[in-house]
Amino acid sequence: MFVIGDDCLSCGTCAANCPAEAIDMGDVHYEIDQDKCLQCGSCQANCPADAISEE
Repeated sequence: MFVIGDDCLSCGTCAANCPAEAIDMGDVHYEIDQDKCLQCGSCQANCPADAISEE
């Protein structure tokens, strides 16, 4: 499961690169909808802040 941490810059790069459209802006930063996520890692690979980790 991929999660977006507090280091998120809210730049939208993860959402733009998500093939499942599983990432949207949350209350504080972007968040991943785990029901839609394909676990492909595209978000993590493209995050300029290294704010996405796999748990």
